[in-house]
Amino acid sequence: MSPRQIFITLSLAVTGGYMLCHHYLGWSYVYYAIFIAPLILLGVWNMLQRKRTILRNFPIIGNLRYFFEAIRPEIQQYFVESNLAGRPINRENRSIVYQRAKHALQTLPFGTQMNVYEEGYEWVNHSLHPIHVDCTKLRVKIGGKDCLHPYESSIFNISAMSFGSLSSNAILALNKGAHEGHFYHNTGEGGVSPYHLKYKGDLVWQIGTGYFGCRTKEGRFCAESFKQTALKDEIKMIELKLSQGAKPGHGGILPGKKVTAEIAQIRQIEKGKDVNSPPEHKEFADSKGLLVFIKQLRELSGGKPVGFKLCLGNRPDFIDVCDQMIATGIKPDFITVDGAEGGTGAAPLEFSNHIGTPLYEALAFVHDTLVAKNLKDDIMIVAAGKVLTAFHMVKLFALGADVINSARGMMLALGCIQALRCHSNHCPTGVATNNPELMVGLDPTDKGTRVYCYHKETVKAFSEILGAMGLNHPQQIQRNQVFRRVSSVQTMSFEQIYK
Repeated sequence: MSPRQIFITLSLAVTGGYMLCHHYLGWSYVYYAIFIAPLILLGVWNMLQRKRTILRNFPIIGNLRYFFEAIRPEIQQYFVESNLAGRPINRENRSIVYQRAKHALQTLPFGTQMNVYEEGYEWVNHSLHPIHVDCTKLRVKIGGKDCLHPYESSIFNISAMSFGSLSSNAILALNKGAHEGHFYHNTGEGGVSPYHLKYKGDLVWQIGTGYFGCRTKEGRFCAESFKQTALKDEIKMIELKLSQGAKPGHGGILPGKKVTAEIAQIRQIEKGKDVNSPPEHKEFADSKGLLVFIKQLRELSGGKPVGFKLCLGNRPDFIDVCDQMIATGIKPDFITVDGAEGGTGAAPLEFSNHIGTPLYEALAFVHDTLVAKNLKDDIMIVAAGKVLTAFHMVKLFALGADVINSARGMMLALGCIQALRCHSNHCPTGVATNNPELMVGLDPTDKGTRVYCYHKETVKAFSEILGAMGLNHPQQIQRNQVFRRVSSVQTMSFEQIYK
């Protein structure tokens, strides 16, 4: 008999048997209605529907397939993966973020779980003469000769995440943490919301291809509305987004289910409709136009630092930008390099997996190109990617970063459990959702303090590594001080790998 025939036979047998028991034994129909009838109705419905073959052929047990598929990420995370094997972020790195955010015990028992002789293992060598480094003094000045209001930045900050992609409570908590720790909070391209301004934390206002918060009805850049926001005291820097690591060359994506009336008002878009930012900017079409637009943004903002963000693509394109800096004399105050491994929300699979240059190669190339063109002294480099620990920071400073941004680290500090539902509006921790029933569980006051603690403890851990290396500033870290095992018997320095 086929599963469908078995289901029909059992349904008829159970129904007939229960009627006989009711007649002769007095069993109540209530029990049948509660426990048995729903299963039979579900089975009949599944047999009649035509969209899911599994359910049509296996009317009852076929539902188990979809149930286990729904909880697969949790099963994988809690019962299958090891501390070092999880993706995209392994358990050991998630745990250290949680511990630092909660000010809990951070030490490691019984030695490392890493195989130090395995290909890919990385380390730095310590000095026989370590020094003490004051972590509160690790700050970097951003602002070139054309900048009237340079900004003293923390070396570790909150990377771009928009209101809409993240809940209002999550934005409140991030900004509260930034205010308490005196580090900046990048708004993402979704505009400056009231939640970015409540705690008066330092902001980097990101302008994307959609020009959200400073756009005309036609979707073009509006200088007047930009100026009104850019002159706010909370706005410390302006970042023009050319592309991002999760989906370079694609443009931003915000599912319509996340576009509430409030978000629509802030972004100046239509409620309930998917928002697909164009992949290209409408205000310029080449490298010279990019620099002229940056100059315009700097003037409109009253001389605040202005830079651009990109995921590195064709290398001649970036070289052309540098050549135009020399030709026009217009230089950005900073360049944010976003690695292709970046991403916190919705992105097409092919773009997320296979488009763009990973952070290490991109960062090394951008730094070396600026040095070769004699531009580096005027331009700070911000590195953004999968940054969670102090050792991640060490590697990026070695490759040329001046400042580092983290998105997923800050999300974990907020309470993210890596449920992988950022794009669905069903984030169980209230971080990446606008569902009021879910976001209410995220307390901005408590989680803001956790963001502050995570930042503080991570910068402190970095300063301890720096001191152990005998250095007193991150810009002293060189590529020849970081090593990677390339086979079980051979190691190479970053200087040899990223020439």
